[in-house]
Amino acid sequence: MTASPIRAVLIAGPTASGKSALALEVARRIGGAVVNADALQVYRDLRVLTARPSAADEAAAPHLLYGHVDAAEPYAVGRWLAEATRLLEAADQAPLVFVGGTGLYFEALTNGLAMVPEIPETVRARWRAAPAAALHAELARRDPEMAARLRPSDPQRLTRALEVIDGTGRSLADWQRDAARGPLAEEAALRIVLAPERPALDARIARRLEGMIEAGAAEEAERLAARGLDPALPAMKALGVAPLVAWRRGELDRAAALERVRLDTRRYAKRQTTWFRNRMADWLHVDPKEALVRVMNEIGRRG
Repeated sequence: MTASPIRAVLIAGPTASGKSALALEVARRIGGAVVNADALQVYRDLRVLTARPSAADEAAAPHLLYGHVDAAEPYAVGRWLAEATRLLEAADQAPLVFVGGTGLYFEALTNGLAMVPEIPETVRARWRAAPAAALHAELARRDPEMAARLRPSDPQRLTRALEVIDGTGRSLADWQRDAARGPLAEEAALRIVLAPERPALDARIARRLEGMIEAGAAEEAERLAARGLDPALPAMKALGVAPLVAWRRGELDRAAALERVRLDTRRYAKRQTTWFRNRMADWLHVDPKEALVRVMNEIGRRG
């Protein structure tokens, strides 16, 4: 059986694993565009803190869905999927190169997204105001299946699961099982997960953090905090924002702030790696040093 032509190259991986550099080189070689699949790189306020592609990178190949959302907007997977679908529909012969660390975006792209009805604002407000420490226990009582999927330390997704079952009478898991197929068939995608060795990834995280500080990450965090936005917004929860603001305000010294960012980033990378291993087991998991050759060989093989 002949393999399907590639409509898109999907590159996932933990933070600081080299995804963006790989995506740029692949796009440059095939004449395609790079499409962001990271939930925080959409925010224009977070260029340095999220390690968005540089101006030189953007000049080397088209970069789409980067920095096009204001931090005051609660951007979510449904909006990203709609924008990504339009890009796929308008794409010419060159495959698009989707890259990011948000596994849910990739899952929606290939498996579809649950079409949950709009939740009444009164329901949403009630759960947003609920104590974060009580959310997981309440979800376990109301919806054991979703509670088993979610971490007690993930209030955003716990809140979403609670508001869905409260507002619709059905578990979010039920809605997800009913999801329509995504806009990109799995057989039309080349699906790659970068899987660096842990010591190498930790070293990359440390080096990148120093570079981000030199590029003005602390100042960027301070400018964002000065806007006085709702701390529950996704942009306000970006890695590094709280510790770096605390440093700039004299509440932490430089060393303590950077250590907190480094540790938070390592923990986040570990969670991402676990998610990719469990939910993307059928993707091609490769060491970053081998990835470019593997990707280009597969593109060549499938024409």
